[in-house]
Amino acid sequence: MTATDRGLWGHRDFLKLWGAQAISTFGARVAREGLPMAAVITLHAGPAAIGLFAALRLGSQGLMGLAAGPLADRLPKRSLLIAADLARVLVLGAVTLTAALGRLSLAEIYLAGVLMGAFSVVFDVADHAFLPALLKPAELVDGNSKLGATEAVAEVGGPALYGLLFTFMAPAIAVVVPAATYLVSALLLGRIKTAGRIARKDPDAAKERLDLAAGFKLVLTHPLVRPLWLADLTRVFFGGFFSALYIFFAFRWLHLTSWMFGLTVACGGVGALIGAVAAPRLVRVLGVGPTILITGAAGGAMIFLVPLAAGPPLAAMAFMCGAQLFGDGLQTVAEIGTVSLRQSVVPPQDLGRAGGAFASGAGFMGVAGALGGGWAGVALGPRETLYIAAAGITAASLFIALSPLWRVRETA
Repeated sequence: MTATDRGLWGHRDFLKLWGAQAISTFGARVAREGLPMAAVITLHAGPAAIGLFAALRLGSQGLMGLAAGPLADRLPKRSLLIAADLARVLVLGAVTLTAALGRLSLAEIYLAGVLMGAFSVVFDVADHAFLPALLKPAELVDGNSKLGATEAVAEVGGPALYGLLFTFMAPAIAVVVPAATYLVSALLLGRIKTAGRIARKDPDAAKERLDLAAGFKLVLTHPLVRPLWLADLTRVFFGGFFSALYIFFAFRWLHLTSWMFGLTVACGGVGALIGAVAAPRLVRVLGVGPTILITGAAGGAMIFLVPLAAGPPLAAMAFMCGAQLFGDGLQTVAEIGTVSLRQSVVPPQDLGRAGGAFASGAGFMGVAGALGGGWAGVALGPRETLYIAAAGITAASLFIALSPLWRVRETA
C-alpha cells in the first residue's frame, strides 16, 4: 500500500496508526507520572521507593526487549500492537479498581510499573517494525517525523493534562484515563488493513523459536546499524545520570520553583516538536548520515548548559530551558534519522529483533546509568557529575563519525 498524491496525508492506514499513537501518547504521559505520584501522594513513598520503581520499570523494559523483537518478527505486528494496548488497559484498570477499593499497596504499584514497562516495549518494538510494512523506504523519514511530532506535542501538553487530572482526581484513580486512551488506540489499530506479517524466505529462519541473541548478533554485525546501536547505548547510559540527578539539581541547587521546572520541561517538548518538523528537510539537504552525526553531536553539546546553569533562579532557568529547547530539538532530529535509517537497511523480517536489541540495551543501560549517576552525584557532586554526563552524550557521536554511516545520504 502506498500513499496517494497527497503524500502521507492521503495514506489511510498510516493516518490510523498515527491517530492511535497520538491518543495513546497523551495517556502514556498520565500513566508515567500517575503511578509514581500515586506511590508518593497516596502511599507516602520516599525517594528510595521511587528509585526502586524506576529501576524495576527500566529493568523490565530491558528483559522484555529480548523477547519483544523475536515476537514482532514471528507474529502479525498489528495484532501484537493491539495486544500490547489491551494488556495495558487491564493493568491500569486493575490499579484503578484496587485504589477505588482502598487496597492499593506499593507492591501493586511496583507490579504495575514492571508490566507497563514490559508491554510498552512490546508496543514500541512492534510499532517500529510495522511502519516499513505501511510505507515505502523514501517515506520513512516523513512518517517518523510525524510520529515524532506527536510525541513532542504530548511532552508539552502532557504536564498540563496530568496536572489538571491530578488536581481533581487521585493519581491512582486518574490512571483510568490512559487506560481509555489505550483502548481507543487498539480500536484504531484494528481498522488498519495491513496485518504486518512478513513472509520469511529463509527456511531456517522460519522456525518457530525465540532466538533471544539474534537481535544482538544482527546489530553488532551490520556495519551501519552497529554504530547506531553503540551511540544509542552510550547516550542512554549517560542520560541515566540526568534521570538520577536532574530534578534534584533543579530544585536543591538551582532553587527552581514547581512552575519554573514545569516550564523548563515544556521547553524540551517545544524543541522536540521543532526538531520533528525540521527533520525531513535536514535529511534532504544534508543526507541522513551527516544529519545523524551533526545533530547528535550538537544536541549533546547543548546539554552542557545544564551544569553551567547558575545564579538567581530565573537566570538558571534560562540555561535549563536552552538545554531543553535546543538539545531536545537536535536530538529529536538525530533520533528520527536513526530510526528511519535502521528501518531502511535492516531486512523487514529482522526489524523486530533489531528493535528488541535497541530496546533491551536501552533498558539495561538506563538502569546502570541511573545507579552510576546517583553514586557519582554523591561522590563528586551533582554539577560535576552532570558535566561528565554531557560529555558522554556528546562523545556518543564518535561512533557515527568513525564509521561509514556518516557518508550515507539516502534511506531508500
